[in-house]
Amino acid sequence: MIDFTFTQEQEDFRKQVADFTASKIAPKVKEMEQNKTADKEVVEAIKQAKLTGVFIPKEYGGLGLGYVARLIALEEIAKVSPGVSMMLQIFGLGIEPILKSGNDDQKQRYLPGLSSGEKLATVAVTETTGGSDPTGIETTYTKEGNYYILNGRKIMLTNAPVANTFVVLAKDPNNPKAFSTFIIEDNFEGFKRGKDWNEIGLHGCSVGEILLQNCKVPQENLLGEEGKGMRVAMSAIGEVGRGGMVGVGLGIISTLLEQSVNFSKKRILYGKPISNLQTIQNKLAQMKLDLEISRLLGYRAASMQDKGQRCDLEFAMAKYYTTEAAQKCAKMAVDIHGGYGVVEESIVTRFLRDSFVLGPSAGTSDIMMVIIARAAIG
Repeated sequence: MIDFTFTQEQEDFRKQVADFTASKIAPKVKEMEQNKTADKEVVEAIKQAKLTGVFIPKEYGGLGLGYVARLIALEEIAKVSPGVSMMLQIFGLGIEPILKSGNDDQKQRYLPGLSSGEKLATVAVTETTGGSDPTGIETTYTKEGNYYILNGRKIMLTNAPVANTFVVLAKDPNNPKAFSTFIIEDNFEGFKRGKDWNEIGLHGCSVGEILLQNCKVPQENLLGEEGKGMRVAMSAIGEVGRGGMVGVGLGIISTLLEQSVNFSKKRILYGKPISNLQTIQNKLAQMKLDLEISRLLGYRAASMQDKGQRCDLEFAMAKYYTTEAAQKCAKMAVDIHGGYGVVEESIVTRFLRDSFVLGPSAGTSDIMMVIIARAAIG
């Protein structure tokens, strides 16, 4: 039997997140748009609500609700602020490698703090030489006594200005095929934050870079096996990172559809609401289709994830479809709103900007198509 409905626990959680979003995030949207950065009060509210620990097991202080619940939270928040949803999704991306590849000591040291929000995490993979091709990174590690010494620069990192725990991918300079992953804290010797980056949208989160200059990392902070860190990082990106992008995209499409329906009913043209026009109805129908298809793809993948099944292909498909649909729906929403759709303060204009940031994140659409094609070819 296939059941497409939320459990009562999941539906209750959805309502709680919706109420939280309305009271704690919605009043801050205008300010975040103006400042183009994360809001301290919103970050604190997320901590207090323990939303950073949605899928962390209860034994480590998390809510233990799983990955479907995580997707629910991201979608609900993105309906109001895709930027804040992106911030939360990247916190989860930083948690996943520790949860799945960390040893018992690392889990005990980091997961309780990540559950409570005392620690905020992100993943540091992208460099000027490596994004879609992570093997092109130039950050290196060498072993000296009880420490690893890391050198390099990581750029375009969501949450870099606010995070204090970084999962960093680096390579062995003596073996170009050996990559390792490390847990680095912002108080480690040789760690430095670089400049902040300004994106065209998603202004509820902050983006920046980090500099590692002979950064001393205790050997016990090696995550997984030495030389096998690529698997650690890419597994997290392939499932939690891309799953998170689906959640942000779902919220964007949902709100664009709602705004477009409401506007089309109120906007009068030739004496009738424009919702009576076939061309407008076609756009609304396409947006509704895109929303439902994206939800089916995304929640199916998250359900598989909760069952412990492999789901990287399913998330690649969901990520591709949802983020592409978000951009397409944003364009249709602007068309439906006409002149109102290009006013900077309008919701559809804001979501149009936000939608175009989704494409490159956690793997471009072109990379998703490569993954899907390889699966099809076998």
